[in-house]
Amino acid sequence: MLVAAALLGAIGGSFLNALSFRLGTGKSVLRGRSRCMRCGHTLGVLDLVPVFSYLFLRGRCRYCASKVSWQYPLVEVAATVLAVGIYYRNPEPLLFAYWFVVWMLLLFVVVYDLRHYIIPWSCSGLLALLGLVHVWTLGFDAWSFAAGPLLAAPLLLLSLVSRGTWMGWGDGALELGLGWLLGLTMGLTGFILAFWVGAAVGIAVLILKKGYTMKSELPFAPFLVLGAGVAYFFHADFFSTLPILFL
Repeated sequence: MLVAAALLGAIGGSFLNALSFRLGTGKSVLRGRSRCMRCGHTLGVLDLVPVFSYLFLRGRCRYCASKVSWQYPLVEVAATVLAVGIYYRNPEPLLFAYWFVVWMLLLFVVVYDLRHYIIPWSCSGLLALLGLVHVWTLGFDAWSFAAGPLLAAPLLLLSLVSRGTWMGWGDGALELGLGWLLGLTMGLTGFILAFWVGAAVGIAVLILKKGYTMKSELPFAPFLVLGAGVAYFFHADFFSTLPILFL
């Protein structure tokens, strides 16, 4: 089952790569053969084996020898690692399927935000729906439901005050779903980790990257997902002992 989970993750990562290039372009995400983005040649089965095709072909197209983006193997490896981690946390088939969809969706949000500097509303909406399902199945209570709006509020406020220049509207919508999925204390832990890591990376980029200024755009969704991942997979919860949360 562990090997099956890893294979499913690799296949999922391959699909996410194709989706990240097709979504928003008018091309079907479910139909049509994969093609080389440089020469347009239709790719065969041996060209599309996750990770191994990239290594075997040394990161180049079999037909025109153009370089293939590092995104392909990195996303496939990330999806494989996520799938294995999900299986360790949720070996029950239904729970595994649920969290697999959640984390593949979050991985896609990271990839898409890094490529296009935007979070698709369809992804935020689906994540929020999955979060509400999670809240409902755990036994609906006020704190579980409030976790989403409370954690999203600071980001949405920043977007409102700055009219979307300091913080994109999609980040607040993403955090809404993360709050419902993780709960208030674990969600708050992921939220704070996201700001810590984001601040550290932002400072490093300011120092090391020429032409980068305080007004330059830096996608924040990867940090939100990273913080959520640390909280979820490593059971990180800085605030679980707050007494008010147990009233």
